[in-house]
Amino acid sequence: MTSVMDGVNRLTQLAGHNRMELLMFHLGDKQRFGINVFKVQEVIHCPSLTRIPRSHPVVRGIADIRGKTLPVIDLAMVIGKMPLENPQDGFIIVTEYNTKIQGYLVSGVDRIINMNWEDILPPPKGMTSASYLTAVTRVDEEFVGILDVEKILADLCGTPVEVSDSLANEGRELKQEDMFILVSDDSAVARKQISRPLDQMGIEYVIAKNGREALDYLKDWAANDPGRLSRLIMVISDIEMPEMDGYTFTAEVRKDSALKEIYVLLHSSLSGVFNKVMVEKVGANQFIAKYDPDVLTQVVLDRMKSIDEEAPAAA
Repeated sequence: MTSVMDGVNRLTQLAGHNRMELLMFHLGDKQRFGINVFKVQEVIHCPSLTRIPRSHPVVRGIADIRGKTLPVIDLAMVIGKMPLENPQDGFIIVTEYNTKIQGYLVSGVDRIINMNWEDILPPPKGMTSASYLTAVTRVDEEFVGILDVEKILADLCGTPVEVSDSLANEGRELKQEDMFILVSDDSAVARKQISRPLDQMGIEYVIAKNGREALDYLKDWAANDPGRLSRLIMVISDIEMPEMDGYTFTAEVRKDSALKEIYVLLHSSLSGVFNKVMVEKVGANQFIAKYDPDVLTQVVLDRMKSIDEEAPAAA
């Protein structure tokens, strides 16, 4: 437990200050890719893999790692590169996404670097929607692509997006005219996952692609349209986003006297003890792990009910 908490303490020194650690790796050539260290449990030499009949082609097999059986996904194959001929020549990056653990096969691991989220930028315009890059940056004057693991997992495994009828109906009954939600997420897949239950409940929403854009929306409404700001139910924000992460976004909201009472839900594929610490540190109202449409919908419903209960007192 001491080592776990040491790791939590180290990462909390970065989060909330718009900083992150990036693990860089290779997929068969000199091109470097990156993944947020927050999601990495360990990196190991690839052990023997057991092939599973009728599994997806990019799943090279399953591995027994520290008593857990994990699927091993060949990232080179995912993005259209040649697969590693012999998996045992490579490494597995063991990660936790959306409360599930999986391994990613890579040809080589470069190093970990400490970066500012402001240096992590959206992919260039014109890239196809099939691209698995969620962001880009430069290290040693070279391009580094950051993979959209949520899109990878959604394409491989599918993700439920439909809300149960009972919750959707309850949302439509609670909905008040002109109330809306601000959604902040850099992943197109995640934005679709969030917007679907809101559509089913008939709740309007505004989309921001990162924390900086979301904060600009809020500041503009506070300065130029306070009536609109007063109709904001909540902000649903991802944590990992280029330019400004969700932790820093929340901390900035809490520092602004015109915005500090806004309800902020952090909604991320990052999970574990670390997030409990960070929610308290930056002042978010709640954290839930991606992605369960009913869980997300229930949080929205609870928030709408609390607004209804506060209304008579305010009057």
